[in-house]
Amino acid sequence: PQLAAPQLATSNPTLTTVALEKPFCIFDTSLSPNKSYSVYLYAMMESAVAASSLVTDHGGKPLNSTFQQTSGGRLGPYKAAVFSVPNCASPPNPADVGDVNKVADVLKQHLFRVGDDGTCLYDPNFLDVCNPPLAPDTTYRFKYILVDNTDGIMKDHTLWSDPIKTRRVKLPMKIDTWPGRRSGGMIVITSILSVFLFLLLSGFLASVFSTV
Repeated sequence: PQLAAPQLATSNPTLTTVALEKPFCIFDTSLSPNKSYSVYLYAMMESAVAASSLVTDHGGKPLNSTFQQTSGGRLGPYKAAVFSVPNCASPPNPADVGDVNKVADVLKQHLFRVGDDGTCLYDPNFLDVCNPPLAPDTTYRFKYILVDNTDGIMKDHTLWSDPIKTRRVKLPMKIDTWPGRRSGGMIVITSILSVFLFLLLSGFLASVFSTV
């Protein structure tokens, strides 16, 4: 798994999410005709011990470890997503990102955002795979596996991703408030007020000289 391209996902990673590219054309040689497959995405913290990085049992069946069971990935990988195998024959066109009518579909086809569900942990009726927010300032690794839906076993897999770290929360006292970091609107307002003050002082001085 790789981080999404900057033109598709800005500010990536965020404090609690990581946008990954889906595995286009990765599992093509492992697909058999007339069979149904799914892609599972697993996530774990880099600090988890190497021995706990397995995502299948001894029979090759994918583990159903949840976010809660693995303490958010601290104890090992948890299943963060299940989706269809991306169609290698017709990948999304990145140029369509510039079309407001197509951008949502293109991003959904091309990317998966880990940590994008803020409610599933607290919804007692939620039955799907839970994808809760990630921890800030924490390094994670991710892995895709190809699963045969008929046999329920893993047919192929990627390596674990390179370490990917979420962003750190910035303390309010460390935020730079120098004018160079002000927004454009604040600069415009400050400039207008400065001009008004100059005109007011000029008018006052003109009236004093006129009186004298």
